[in-house]
Amino acid sequence: MARRLTEQQRRRIALHQARKRDAVDDVAIADDSGLGNEQEVLVIAHYGRQLDVETLDDTPRLARCALRANIEQLVTGDHVIARLPVEGSDAEARGVVVAGCERRTLLSRPDSRGLLRPVAANIEAMLVTIAPKPEPFPFLIDRYLVAADLHGIDAVIVCNKTDLLDDSNDAAINRLLDIYRSIGYPVFAISSHNGEGLPVLANYLSDRTAVVVGQSGVGKSSLIRALLPGVEIAVGELSEAVDKGKHTTTTARLYHLPAGGDLIDSPGIREFTLQHLPANELLSHFVDLRAHTDGCRFRDCRHQQEPGCALLAAEADGKVFPERMASYRHILASLNAH
Repeated sequence: MARRLTEQQRRRIALHQARKRDAVDDVAIADDSGLGNEQEVLVIAHYGRQLDVETLDDTPRLARCALRANIEQLVTGDHVIARLPVEGSDAEARGVVVAGCERRTLLSRPDSRGLLRPVAANIEAMLVTIAPKPEPFPFLIDRYLVAADLHGIDAVIVCNKTDLLDDSNDAAINRLLDIYRSIGYPVFAISSHNGEGLPVLANYLSDRTAVVVGQSGVGKSSLIRALLPGVEIAVGELSEAVDKGKHTTTTARLYHLPAGGDLIDSPGIREFTLQHLPANELLSHFVDLRAHTDGCRFRDCRHQQEPGCALLAAEADGKVFPERMASYRHILASLNAH
């Protein structure tokens, strides 16, 4: 029978492995005589302690870089300071990242142990994707809207598969979209199948870095392929250019959109939960409901049955959408259950 390790032994092994890993990185970049001057570059993919970066000039150049020891975890979308191999160097030459730049936003998600792990940086737009089929439910949509607000990212609603609209679902879908338009979210109705609405969405994204999220079956992959025609070719070219096809698995990758802007894609980004959000902070991320809480009689009002609750009064007066209140209560119950 295998002997179970104590927590102290596990920590000691992890520390030893981290030191060994950093030592390997330092050996890999110990000879920096073939490296150029420090410059700001963009992380377009990461593989543990190594990154693929791209220069920010008019003729972007790709390079694989190792990290100096003691640099915090970096993710796709980060801007970093690096020294790259001088042009004409061996194709397998590595650069070195010496520092990270300040982030505007950082998107994180819980891992299997419930610990928050960063997955992408400097995202400006979250494309919350729904479709007529499977039937969209507000509480599923609102989870992503809360996550976007929590991370300081602008959220937009993208209704994909408009070619599936018919008499059985058209009224309900348009009612749902009208709710989100009314509370200030940009809404795009598109079809990845026939291209309807894609040019308008592409124009919106032309100066933004975006991610696509949504429940299974709404066509996230088809939307990404429609926004990035030839993306499989782009992946192949990058792998061949920087590492001859090795290490093709990555947590997230940044792609440049043809009409401008960038898209960061990873299955780990497309679906995530709110289990790390304290229940008492949930309401502050419902952009339309939080505006009604200032008038509550009690500062610690929980907006459930308390007398003088301004939010409940707004609900009774029809000043907030019942779908949003139902969604808030549904998500709150799920957070309280953890």
